[in-house]
Amino acid sequence: MARRCALTGKGVQTGNNVSHAHNKTRRRFLPNLHQASIMSDALGKTVRLRLAVQTLRTIDHKGGLDAYLLDARDTKLSLEGRRLKRRVRKALAQKGA
Repeated sequence: MARRCALTGKGVQTGNNVSHAHNKTRRRFLPNLHQASIMSDALGKTVRLRLAVQTLRTIDHKGGLDAYLLDARDTKLSLEGRRLKRRVRKALAQKGA
């Protein structure tokens, strides 16, 4: 399983450990990922995703998964995020019609 946020695509970054003697060794900065079940009001069910904690906080701030997805630009979302956004839009259009 990839170490990547399902909605934002945030992944592993690389850098250096720098010792007191200024020796540099490569290291990895891993994203803080958690398995989360989030309720989608438009779809009427929970969606289980592996998300970065920062993404979870942003979803809370925006007022839910549907609001987050509809507000986010497609360029900022991963492929899975764009697919979920399409499903939410389609469900809202069916409810509105």
